[in-house]
Parts: sequence; C-alpha cells; structure tokens
Amino acid sequence: MTRPKAVLIGPPGSGKSTVGAALAERLGVALRDTDADTEAAAGKPIGEIFIDDGEEHFRALEHAAVRAALEEHEGVLALGGGAIMSPATQELLAGHTVVYLQVGLSEAVKRVGLASARPLLVMNPRSQLRKLLEERLPIYERLGTITIVTDGREPAELVEELAGKLS
Repeated sequence: MTRPKAVLIGPPGSGKSTVGAALAERLGVALRDTDADTEAAAGKPIGEIFIDDGEEHFRALEHAAVRAALEEHEGVLALGGGAIMSPATQELLAGHTVVYLQVGLSEAVKRVGLASARPLLVMNPRSQLRKLLEERLPIYERLGTITIVTDGREPAELVEELAGKLS
C-alpha cells in the first residue's frame, strides 16, 4: 500500500507549504498539496470555488483530493488547513504519520498577513483566524502523531527536527 512519508496538518500560516517543500527536498521525495489538487479538479482557485459553489462543494472536492492523495502519494503531503474538519477525512488519516505544525495566533497572523486572499479569513482576518484556531485545535492535536511547534523557528530547523522523528 502506498503511504505518504508524512501528512502535514495545521492552520493557515503554520508552514505546511514552506516546511512541506523543504522536508520533501530533504527526504528526496515529492511534495503534494491537496489545495492545489482541489483547485486543479475545480479548474479555479479556492476563493472562487467558495464564491461560485459554496463551502460545502469545496469541502467535498477537498475530501476527494485527500482520499486520492493518501492512496497515491509516497512523498510529503500537505493538507489544506480545514481539511481535518470533515469526520470522513479524519478517518482517512488513521494509521498515517500525521505531523501537526503548531503555530500561535500572533505568529500565524504575521505569516498569513491581514490582507489575505484566504476565503475564510476575508472579514476581520485576525478574529477569523482566532476562531479557526480555537475550533480546529482539538482536532489537530488529536490527529497529530508528531507535533512540531513552529513559532519563532526557521524552516530548516523544523525540517531537521522532523527528519529525525520520521527516520
């Protein structure tokens, strides 16, 4: 059975894309991002999927992308920040090496920026990000088989720590 070396989860700004790319390079494997897969399937950016088709449709596309990636991909897999909200997606992650990239609110705001194009952060990004973190935190913590605190740390340092834990 094909299994990703690591599945990265965490809120917006936790470093899934940045750390994922560096970790994949370090391990000599490919990075796959389910947000990119979802956009490719829909033929449009995530923001447009939300506007045109609604969040429910987006989440269905996202779940299908996660399922396919978990079945097909052997490298590093980065999930969209909200993918873990689906109980069906949570079930798919069972038995995988799930890396929770933990980030505090102030650090996430710095990384994401307040003029964000992320659909769930459009109105009052700081307040929305706080709400997302509070809502998702227990799920991230439960699903993560490895937790890495990212606040104030460079991607290279995180990758070295992760590589050590994955070997």
